[in-house]
Amino acid sequence: MSADHANHADHTVLIVGAGPTGLTAACALLRHGVPVHVVDRRRGPATAPKALVLWSGALEVLDRLEVATPLAERALPLAGASYWSRGRKVAGVRFGGLSNTRFPGPLCVPQPVTEELLYARLTQLGGAVSWNTEVSSVTQEADTVTALLRDADGQESATTASWLIAADGMHSTVRGTLGVDFEGATYPRDFLLGDVVLDPAGGAELPDREAQYHLTPEGVLVVVSLPEGGHRVFFDQPAGTRSDRPEKPELQQLLDARGPGRWRISEVWWSSRFQVHTKVAAAFRSGRVFLAGDAAHVHSPAGGQGLNTGVQDGYDIGWKLAAAIRSDSTAPLDSYQEERRPAAVRAVRNADRQTKLWLVRNPLVRRLRDTLLRRLSKSGALERRIIPELAQVDLDHSASPAVQQSSAPADGVRAGRRVPDLPLTPVHGTKAATLHTYLAAGKHAVVVLDDGRPATQAARAAEEARRATHPELSDVLLVRTGPTDTPTAGNAPAYDLASTPAGTTARTPQAVYVRPDGTVGARVPLDGPGRVAELLAHLPVLAPAPSGDLPGQR
Repeated sequence: MSADHANHADHTVLIVGAGPTGLTAACALLRHGVPVHVVDRRRGPATAPKALVLWSGALEVLDRLEVATPLAERALPLAGASYWSRGRKVAGVRFGGLSNTRFPGPLCVPQPVTEELLYARLTQLGGAVSWNTEVSSVTQEADTVTALLRDADGQESATTASWLIAADGMHSTVRGTLGVDFEGATYPRDFLLGDVVLDPAGGAELPDREAQYHLTPEGVLVVVSLPEGGHRVFFDQPAGTRSDRPEKPELQQLLDARGPGRWRISEVWWSSRFQVHTKVAAAFRSGRVFLAGDAAHVHSPAGGQGLNTGVQDGYDIGWKLAAAIRSDSTAPLDSYQEERRPAAVRAVRNADRQTKLWLVRNPLVRRLRDTLLRRLSKSGALERRIIPELAQVDLDHSASPAVQQSSAPADGVRAGRRVPDLPLTPVHGTKAATLHTYLAAGKHAVVVLDDGRPATQAARAAEEARRATHPELSDVLLVRTGPTDTPTAGNAPAYDLASTPAGTTARTPQAVYVRPDGTVGARVPLDGPGRVAELLAHLPVLAPAPSGDLPGQR
């Protein structure tokens, strides 16, 4: 343990695992001024492609960490997915039409690219990873957690931190040490995948910017376009059939049996054979330890939910731990399990539902499935239902202890849900053209909406909030829905609505607390004295930070 880690033991968060989940948590904490100590038993960042698709919810998280833009430059936007049975297309969904997000469609990008960019961002923020370092045990005291670390030479040392985030994968040592049950099952099938170069013959077409699902009586074939050319092919087979790494002849045999024919594998870049589990940890928190990513839940690869859910876990516990340390209160942490475990259960359930759809064998049930898929596709219901679920972009946290329950009219802004995006015209402040763009900085934010009439009430409220909040940790902005001569908010940024989307214009002036994850944490109508103070009581970063050398406090 370095001297720096020892000196900051009262504030440092130990993160076990430097995959996408752990790196996301580390970057979120560093962005909020909290030091981290990241360890990983691997020799370095991942090289195996593994997870492939990033959906809107995870992309919004990566955008707050300033990783989404360089990632998009190396990704392939997917245009849609199609479902095939008995050699015919039975259903299809289009991607890219999701509303109320800056990322309306998924991106195809191999996991090492995501890890590479997150690792680069970590180092930019002053963080590092202790590679070749594994955790062998964890013990907790009232105010600290101590992990016994073992390096590549077998040397052991103890490190103490204020909190620990376990992002150490499906076989989590930390979860096992804590005795937390990993509840679920394993599919009675093995799964094979390969990143390959496909050559079409006889005029056959290859999938272009899409995912194809070929559902056959023998099993599934999934084909996904890759950003640098080539395709990923994915199959299932009875468990225990083989244990070696899939080679080109085996992959070609399965492709011939389940595909449309006339596709030939000319090159195999990478391949793997593995079992798939559907499990969720019984608890996501044990004292001062939090489970995230694959340490907390594992999924079928159907729909690409695993990495996406893990990235959102990492960001969620990152900003909440930072708020707890800044405010010297554990209250922000009480919502982690209440919010993230239901989200994980839902993602696991959705992936399991899709996987079972793949594995139908009974001929009658297969015909019923195909008919249902065809009807849902033609009506648009399949697209309307499946895309928002996969995107994980609008989770319902209305029952969370970190959300103020309100009976006031919502006016399009609902506590516990994502704040609606609004088109903005800057009056003064940054040049953000939408509310979500402004909020992408990932700070705690107070958004004041006026009532569409010339008045100073909302402007005064915005200025009051600005004076009471910490400028490095919180943003305050006034959104004017009325005439352009409405007064602005002193030094607080102010914007006019560029247009007035249905259901989003406030009927009464109100102040809204938007959490770093874009969720509305509280809202109050500006209908009397003391309302701004009432709202600010829900911001966990108003209290002065505890004594110590937290970055950003000097």
